[in-house]
Amino acid sequence: MTTIVSATRFDAKAATDAFLAVLPPAGHLKAIHYTQGGHWLLLWGWLVTVAACWLIARSRVLNRMETAITRKGRRPILASFVLALIFFLGDAVLELPWNAYANWWRETSYGLTSQPFGSWLGEQLIGDAIGGVLTGVFLVALYALIRRAPRIWWAWAGGLVAIFTVFMLVIGPVLIEPIFNTFTPAPPGVTRDAVVALAKTAGVPSDKIYIYNGSKQSNRYTANVSGLFGSARVAMSDVMFKKNADIPEVRGVVGHEMGHYKRNHVIFGAIASAVLALVGLGLIDLAFPTVNRWLGTGAAEIADPAGLPTLIALVATLTLLATPLTSTLSRLQEADADAFSLRVAHEPDGLSKALVKTIEYRADSPSWLEEFLFYDHPSVRRRVQTAMNWKARHMEVAKAQAAADAALH
Repeated sequence: MTTIVSATRFDAKAATDAFLAVLPPAGHLKAIHYTQGGHWLLLWGWLVTVAACWLIARSRVLNRMETAITRKGRRPILASFVLALIFFLGDAVLELPWNAYANWWRETSYGLTSQPFGSWLGEQLIGDAIGGVLTGVFLVALYALIRRAPRIWWAWAGGLVAIFTVFMLVIGPVLIEPIFNTFTPAPPGVTRDAVVALAKTAGVPSDKIYIYNGSKQSNRYTANVSGLFGSARVAMSDVMFKKNADIPEVRGVVGHEMGHYKRNHVIFGAIASAVLALVGLGLIDLAFPTVNRWLGTGAAEIADPAGLPTLIALVATLTLLATPLTSTLSRLQEADADAFSLRVAHEPDGLSKALVKTIEYRADSPSWLEEFLFYDHPSVRRRVQTAMNWKARHMEVAKAQAAADAALH
């Protein structure tokens, strides 16, 4: 990448255009098709979920199992858990063809995964099993709340969602993620030294930087921050290094993920989830009787776990309708993490080079409406432009950091 600098000043717009031109027009067109097709997947995925709920409701399998469980007396906890497991098993089977298309075949056709179908299917089944058990435990608590406070259960349920979210954040990196991937501390060397130095500057624990074999599932250039409290960590996919990430890129990307950690985005996300759940479950409480009649579950009230298909269909519907809001909240956090990376890592070019490598699965220049409705990250063009604007304002800092990076080689 050649930096574009005029005789008098740095041209941020020209530099942005130059970064985006690294990907040829055919690559940009492919990214647009993939991204816009992904928007339609939201609608089709919702329809598949609602159809699965309707089929399970009409089968009356939940009603028959509930009758068998309660034949010798009321056993609400057992009924809630068993019916939840049966529902999610049935739903997983019914939605498996769709998930195979959306999450494996389509990804394979766009070159975004090299994972064999058998491997994908095995991980999908393991994920469904874990998700079914954990969701069953959550629903036991939720139905207990509904029975205890039938009028205002939804208000208490917001707190339940917050507790469950925090629980999942804590155990995820320790118990769940290692089932699917191997996480190892960044090995000794120039890259680790650069990351450790950046962690000290950012005030982030330097022993929480990991590399994982993300190429096992995806060819996407990515990194993430996960966990909470002692389990929190920054993890870089090995795809980054297979795509020749250099020191400036690593610093820019890890600085972004450290921004999520340092700015407590995970905690704010949990709070936002609780608030949205409170509002959403309040709406579900109002809509349940009408939608339940349409689906025909046979459940007399929302406290009856046989009405779970109605509950899940409503959750799926509200989740779809809330996409612009949840996407906006995510975009704000991503922009804040970018700003943190620029302030701490001083790597506008490195961050931009990394962002360009994500265009293959996220078209770089959507319309404002498309970005508002669907994008959970700011567009790549907007992010690169922000980085170049920062560089224009901090040319001396950027030059000093570039010199320091060069000295590491």
